[in-house]
Amino acid sequence: MPILHLAFIQNLRAPEIILIFLAMLLFFGAKRLPELFRSFGKSIREFKKATSDIEDDIRTAMDEQTTNEADEPEQIQNVQKTSPLDEEDIDSESEPASKG
Repeated sequence: MPILHLAFIQNLRAPEIILIFLAMLLFFGAKRLPELFRSFGKSIREFKKATSDIEDDIRTAMDEQTTNEADEPEQIQNVQKTSPLDEEDIDSESEPASKG
């Protein structure tokens, strides 16, 4: 399903853009127009910065997760190597200790 709410942007030509600029000039005045565009540019810059920060956080979280998953088999092997059980220990633990 295509996005239709941005479809009007494709039909903007030079006369429409000039008309929009003149309407903004009438509403806000010549003194406030540069200030308006400056604040608009700052808000866009902040939005892009916040978006890139969120993307970086997600990427680092995914990288940490993949490194943790890659380290798990090594950790399991290390546990098996460092704590082996002797067969005697297993036999003595499995015998019942009840004498009657």
